[in-house]
Amino acid sequence: MNIIAFAASTSKASINKQFVAHTLTHFSENTTTLLDLNDYELPLFSVDREKEGYPEAAHRFITDLAKADLIIISMSEHNGNFTAAFKNIFDWTSRIEANIFKDKPLFLLSTSPGGYGGKNSLNAAITRFPKHGAEILETFSLPSFNDNFDPAKGIKDEALRNELMEKIKSVKSKLN
Repeated sequence: MNIIAFAASTSKASINKQFVAHTLTHFSENTTTLLDLNDYELPLFSVDREKEGYPEAAHRFITDLAKADLIIISMSEHNGNFTAAFKNIFDWTSRIEANIFKDKPLFLLSTSPGGYGGKNSLNAAITRFPKHGAEILETFSLPSFNDNFDPAKGIKDEALRNELMEKIKSVKSKLN
């Protein structure tokens, strides 16, 4: 099975990238690829720019997602919504191909330094992504990242760690 994962952020120190990378370690029996949105830099989407043609990076992102049997995304959040970088790549790619997730299964994550754990962005994705071909298998939000996550050990809180492991187990069973 080929798993493609990424954080919906371009921050070099992205906590969502740390979180999705940690989650990938629980899928080590598969081929895993962690994408970086910085590798898909795009001009700001507008209908005027769209008339000039679609950037190669947007096509490449669609192609890379198409290689996946499972897509794992950790939804970063800025001001209660998608990050500008993710919204931009989502706008470009969904204009090229509305079904950008190509009816693939998704495991959606989120985290933030705050107690809500990026759930605004996660909930927006839960609502929007199925309209673009996503089959959302499971979701998980990790609140208070700085208190609940250790880069070397993963999730520190036992209840949250167990919840994530149950979600991972569920994703794996739904794929088999």
